[in-house]
Amino acid sequence: MSGSIREASPAARHRVGRKAASVRVRRALVACGIAYAVLYPLVNDAIAATVYGGYSRMSQAVSELSATGAPPRAFLTAMGPVFSVLQLGFGVGMWQSAHGARAIRIAGALMLGHGVMSFFWVLAPMSRREVIATGGSTSADTMHLVLAAGTGIFVASYVAVFAVAFGWRFRAYSVLTLAVALVFGRLSAQVDRLEAGDPTPYMGLLERIGIGAWLLWLAIATVVLLRRNAHNAAGGVP
Repeated sequence: MSGSIREASPAARHRVGRKAASVRVRRALVACGIAYAVLYPLVNDAIAATVYGGYSRMSQAVSELSATGAPPRAFLTAMGPVFSVLQLGFGVGMWQSAHGARAIRIAGALMLGHGVMSFFWVLAPMSRREVIATGGSTSADTMHLVLAAGTGIFVASYVAVFAVAFGWRFRAYSVLTLAVALVFGRLSAQVDRLEAGDPTPYMGLLERIGIGAWLLWLAIATVVLLRRNAHNAAGGVP
């Protein structure tokens, strides 16, 4: 009997080790949400906007940083897949953290879809505003608008679905997030002014408020999910 116990001991330790490793991997995948929320403004506003001489964070869209011919385009094109991978990682982390909660699993699937779609941004840079004003828009500009609309649909979908799995406070916060993102996103959509060559005062600020609301939600959702996983682990849930 003692021999069998000694033989079983390494196997038991192996199972415990595998479980611990699985928990660490899942935690790292979920943490991709915070990594995205922190890296996005750092890459776009702290780096790309700084090296783009004359660029106005107040009145110019974020997409103009990666427009055709824009100085930071090569840098942002290289960073694009990094953001996509972080989204995919967070989506997988959400999926693995469902533990029977269908809403979290569906939200994870939607996040994965968003991550896959985001790879196509590299094929759809907007034209610089002076080109658009002279009627020089291309098919890439059209695709850019389609991807922007798709992004809005994905964000609204997984924010709403994910919130269902949690209490009324997080649900209310998620509704507020969607309201801010929708209102300020709509106010910043000044395509007609770009096409007319008119100034776009506060367009950049309005857009950044909407994006910021989503990024903050992403970070808070990550913390909520990490806490849920820690609670489940303490209760013996794998």
